[in-house]
Amino acid sequence: MQIKHKIQAFTLHEMIVVIILTSLIVGMAFSVLSLVQKHMHGIQNNFNKNTELNILEESLWLDFNRYFKIKYNAFEDVLIFVTEMDSVKYQFTETYIIKHTDTFNIQLQQKTFYFDGNSVQKGQVDAIKLETSKDMQNQSLFIFKQNDATLFMN
Repeated sequence: MQIKHKIQAFTLHEMIVVIILTSLIVGMAFSVLSLVQKHMHGIQNNFNKNTELNILEESLWLDFNRYFKIKYNAFEDVLIFVTEMDSVKYQFTETYIIKHTDTFNIQLQQKTFYFDGNSVQKGQVDAIKLETSKDMQNQSLFIFKQNDATLFMN
């Protein structure tokens, strides 16, 4: 007497189809992951650049309103803030701005200095307009201070 029991199993063809489909899905998942990582890297870079620009703006605002005299030396490309007790310098270079121990990694396309509403090339300053490079999305900063009468009397 012969007993026929059919064993329930997958055929070799069915297993190959499953492996091919799984590898396609895993491949698509890795390509999507790669795109997401590129986008996240771009977002992180933009955030870092904007944060750096915001820190520079805050530092300039504080110094413009804290110090009595502000002068720009065009020869050395230095913005100098002076009071009777202290002074701070901002050194401008092509790729960054240095303030004492702080370095702002910001490339400037143009910087314009103002005194009493007029553009100046050197000397006394009461406002500054900084325009960043294309790398920083051509953003601009305008920082100014209100002059009091003692500035004009001296």
